[in-house]
Amino acid sequence: MTQLEIELQQLKDEVKNMWSLVQSQLMKARRSLQNFDKDLAREVVIREKRVNGSELKIDRDCENLFALYTPVAIDLRFLLAVLKINSNLERIGDIAEGIAKYIISAKSQLSPELLVTTQLMEMFEESIAMLNDTLVAFETEDTILARSIFKKDDFLDAINTQTNEHIQAYLKTNPDDLDQSLYALSIIRKLERVGDQSKNIAEEIIFYLEAKVLKHSNKKGL
Repeated sequence: MTQLEIELQQLKDEVKNMWSLVQSQLMKARRSLQNFDKDLAREVVIREKRVNGSELKIDRDCENLFALYTPVAIDLRFLLAVLKINSNLERIGDIAEGIAKYIISAKSQLSPELLVTTQLMEMFEESIAMLNDTLVAFETEDTILARSIFKKDDFLDAINTQTNEHIQAYLKTNPDDLDQSLYALSIIRKLERVGDQSKNIAEEIIFYLEAKVLKHSNKKGL
């Protein structure tokens, strides 16, 4: 292996570690919501500093590789993709922290009926699954798996679109649960953005491996 290949592999390992950290943050946010575990939610907030630190290090390493090796072709695309993936992962980390902060400030656990009505936990599970699938696609260089993310994002979008209607129906029979409903709405909006970030990551994986730019394009059939 050339020195560039060695350093690119090291960078890939760094990104995978960042991915695992962010995935852990999102899973802990889900558990803290499900169990109303404020201590776990505080842990998510504290660990966000590690996510930010990882993002900065990966950015610096990419800049150094650009400066030292002036990469071309697939190596150049890999570095460009990593820069964007790194930013997407950091944003998902921010979203997990934001959800954790809602749980810390909430006065009571979200009611089971509200969780069922809004499909919030199903949305959480699908968000985590999408993030995991993007990691596997990145590790295995699987563009077919990366493309499957687009359809999964449609599921999150559908739940998000129906949320206002579902919460209005819930409030008609539970008018005292306005605060809880607003928390649920905010979390759903955040999870919808997790789907968007995962979709962006999938686009970057395809760009890196196939030299295809999918941003702003109709992705059906691609």
